Amino acid sequence: MQGKITKIELQKNNKNRVNIFIDDEYSFSASTELVYTYKLEKNKVIDIKETESIVKEDNFLKAKTSALRIIEKTTKTQKEMKDKLIQKGYEEDIINRVMEFLKEYSFVDDGKYAQMYIKDKIGTKGKNKIRFELTRKGISEDVLNPLLNDSTKEKEYDGAKAAALKKYNLIAKNESDKSKIYQKLVRFLMSKGYDYDIVKDIVKSILREE
Repeated sequence: MQGKITKIELQKNNKNRVNIFIDDEYSFSASTELVYTYKLEKNKVIDIKETESIVKEDNFLKAKTSALRIIEKTTKTQKEMKDKLIQKGYEEDIINRVMEFLKEYSFVDDGKYAQMYIKDKIGTKGKNKIRFELTRKGISEDVLNPLLNDSTKEKEYDGAKAAALKKYNLIAKNESDKSKIYQKLVRFLMSKGYDYDIVKDIVKSILREE
């Protein structure tokens, strides 16, 4: 089925988009970029397959623009970005194309995201909690395991001890029973995702020192 483009008009509220009329009836909207790409002009004969192709390409451009705007505000994992695009109603094949574009130009990189997240959080949270949070964000174990290795232990330990000391000073104001203090400190550090071996060592050392 074919038709003739009878009018191409700029949208009033967005000069980067146009409305396309075929046989004097509104047919679809598209980016001005696609007007040049597909050589759209008045009196051009166009068939339905080409129309569908233009609409699909336009949806891709809109999804890509939307993704880039999201990334301008905050970095995202691949899963988080996919979820955002799904929420916006884009089709799966469009989302897959956008994700390939984002990965190709390193706009999303789960390895770098995890590396920066660990660097930022390891001083205040244990590896277990960080692993849980990153897994929820869609980071795979294959990415996480090399990053959450022995090289993070020293900073993790220092962060745990600093948090424990701060908590100890608060608890000790109202509690003198060392057994109860021990239990409260253990629960506190475990809730922050530290391994029990680290927790036990730190709590014992603090109680000895204090």
